[in-house]
Amino acid sequence: MPSAETRTSIRNIARSAVRAELARTAFDLFRREGYENVTVNDLAAAAGVSRSTFLRYFGSKEEAVLGVFDTHGEHVAAALSARPAAENDWTALRRALDTALEHYRQDPDSALAMTRLVKETPALCASRLGKQSGWRPALAGALADRTGSAEQPTLTHAVRVAAALDCLNVALDHWTDSDGRLDLPSLLDEAFAALEC
Repeated sequence: MPSAETRTSIRNIARSAVRAELARTAFDLFRREGYENVTVNDLAAAAGVSRSTFLRYFGSKEEAVLGVFDTHGEHVAAALSARPAAENDWTALRRALDTALEHYRQDPDSALAMTRLVKETPALCASRLGKQSGWRPALAGALADRTGSAEQPTLTHAVRVAAALDCLNVALDHWTDSDGRLDLPSLLDEAFAALEC
């Protein structure tokens, strides 16, 4: 008989798979019909589940699109903490943001369609920026921790994090405007270089 830990792990894997499938279905429907024209009931029907089942996985139709961003901040903060201590903050931030670009490298067509949908939908654009704003404390804390002291994040850390996230968004906008033809990591490098002191 499987242990309680194994059963929990299997449930989490199954839940993640269902969540990913519901998100794919929602995204396809948004692309075909337009975000504003699709309701939660439409999403549930397209996925072949009840409204309440859909809402157990996503609290809103917005979350079905933007849920993918929930863990990005944690991954970037972990990558930032792992950067060499001798590396300056700006370089460490740039390299840590490579983790946020992973989806764009793995599936550029899907990432481009998602980025375009978010950019062209004001509610999604505002929510994405809100999610990114939520990453700031963890990123500033990771920057402060890199000094090896018990220092609290400073205004300087917060400003560097905000600037780095703005560089990411500007690079994504240029990449999207180019229909994915431009190299996204190079655009991010260029954005960072523009602010380098």
